[in-house]
Amino acid sequence: MKIISTDKAPAAIGPYSQAIVTGNYVFTSGQIPIDPLSGEVKGDCIVCQTEQVMSNLKEVLQASGAGFETAIKTTCFLTNMADFAEFNRIYEKYFVNKPARSCVAVKDLPKGVKVEVEVIAELK
Repeated sequence: MKIISTDKAPAAIGPYSQAIVTGNYVFTSGQIPIDPLSGEVKGDCIVCQTEQVMSNLKEVLQASGAGFETAIKTTCFLTNMADFAEFNRIYEKYFVNKPARSCVAVKDLPKGVKVEVEVIAELK
């Protein structure tokens, strides 16, 4: 097992890793729309926040030796299902291989953000 850490994505805000590689797979922790440079939430709309989440995921996946194209499963958390269509519009730009996915509504997310996404991917 290998712990993945990159300064190109937000540091963990708790007792966990950005990702773990085990065998031929990487399991990312959920990424929220934190700008890794400022440490602040990026944007207040679902589009802005989803773009930042995807940027953070890209960096964590790359640091692990994987990428969006090797994703096999995602779990997506939204605080408002009314954002589902806009979220999907951004999501589908990145996950063009259409991995398996769960998308659920949750009451709250850390730092009051609107979206969080975690990924399981195969290493390249």
